[in-house]
Amino acid sequence: MVLRIGYIREHFASPLLQFAADDGGKTFTLVECPGGTGQVISAFKANEIDIGVALTDALLAGIANGNQDYKMIGQYVATPLNWAVTVGKDSKYTKLEELRGTVMGISRIGSGSQTMAAVMAMQQGWYSDVEKKHVEIPKVQVNNNIDGLIRSVNDGSTSAFMWEWFTTKPFVDQGLARFIGSVPTLWPCFALAGHVERTPPVEVREFLSSLSVYVRRFAAGLQQSGPFNVGGSATMSTTTTGEEPPSVPMVSDEEKANVKYIMETFGYEEGDVREWLGTVGYPDDVAVLDLQVVVKTLDIMTQAGVVKPKEGGYDPMMFLNGEVARFANSD
Repeated sequence: MVLRIGYIREHFASPLLQFAADDGGKTFTLVECPGGTGQVISAFKANEIDIGVALTDALLAGIANGNQDYKMIGQYVATPLNWAVTVGKDSKYTKLEELRGTVMGISRIGSGSQTMAAVMAMQQGWYSDVEKKHVEIPKVQVNNNIDGLIRSVNDGSTSAFMWEWFTTKPFVDQGLARFIGSVPTLWPCFALAGHVERTPPVEVREFLSSLSVYVRRFAAGLQQSGPFNVGGSATMSTTTTGEEPPSVPMVSDEEKANVKYIMETFGYEEGDVREWLGTVGYPDDVAVLDLQVVVKTLDIMTQAGVVKPKEGGYDPMMFLNGEVARFANSD
């Protein structure tokens, strides 16, 4: 069976794209979803994909809110996502607090741009009751993709939208929009999900095992904080006078390869690529899911009003495909 993998064409997808180039369609094909996680979720129902790489929070929220098309099978990125809050180039809005009560643009219903708008509202303290139990969920308008989102903030039909920082930055650099803030997630940002009926365990486990090889290879070229070499130890020397010279970060061949690949594939500026490489991390094994991440993410989504409260809390196992994924922190 040749698996169909739904994904969002952003820099985070680099290891997957490199794997696909080498595989040549023998074991899987890619299905691009420019509408983001909302489109990935819709593609499961439409029988367009078998596996999806999408935002952890939106995938979990979909299942919690009754979607039975897919289950979680792995974790693709181990670090948070920095969501830029973006307004039109001539917008009157300059602060996050000014967005309360306005209409925000989202890509699709159930997307990360929608769930994170609710998280932002919670963090900003926008509650509809004095007891602060009910978050004032922002009104939203569906604009399909980042091009539609940028048009909406400039024609005034929406006040702002939320999208990954570095994906949005080229549009801001071109003067098409402005940043007014950012909201990082409180969980690892990208996960893997598989259709409940179209994910044969043997083929899926083999896919995840091979993907992990490419993820680890890409992760070998991620920047370390400060002047570190590839092995992770600090590099510092002293002059004959005893004075420490300016630190010069060592750049590994793997990091150079990552920078070159992302610049050529996505057209990003070198400085932006290097900055992003210093913020992202990938797991050693994408088939391992941390149950505490599932529990904590659902708890935040519940507080933000994205999913309905469940008496006694959610059982994390109801969100996972136990035939494929392996679990950490299961006690």
